[in-house]
Amino acid sequence: MSAITHVGLAVPDLEKAIDWYRKVLDFYILAGPFDFNAADENPEVMTLDLQGAELKKMRNVHLMSSSGVGIELFEFQDPTYHAEQYAPHAGFFHICLIVDDLVGTIERAVQHGGKQRSKIWNINKGKPHYLVYTEDPFGHIIELYTRSTSEIYGNR
Repeated sequence: MSAITHVGLAVPDLEKAIDWYRKVLDFYILAGPFDFNAADENPEVMTLDLQGAELKKMRNVHLMSSSGVGIELFEFQDPTYHAEQYAPHAGFFHICLIVDDLVGTIERAVQHGGKQRSKIWNINKGKPHYLVYTEDPFGHIIELYTRSTSEIYGNR
């Protein structure tokens, strides 16, 4: 058995991202924010094992949803990695969350600097199975569902 526990997202401004995910999607801070400075760490630290020796400074925080699935946000400060090219059709493409109020969540996303990327789609005509694609202020695609994936796509 396996289960998704969290998704890691790189953002250019950790405080702004924390604020957005809290206000728009009702995530709460589980742990952090944490500051990482390679100059203060043992060279055998887990962060450098994963990110590589070129990482000098970063910050991260663990946010949690009411469903128990989290988002770990990373602000890479040195180097910033801002010059990397985004590849929208390679690797992880988006995350999907279930929300109680689809329209209200879209409105909060836009109000706080995100955007609605698609129209609202009814996946199964006659059933309350809706989805919409949105973006956070940093361009991460967040799909919003009104029901679980198994309810929407099961027995199709």
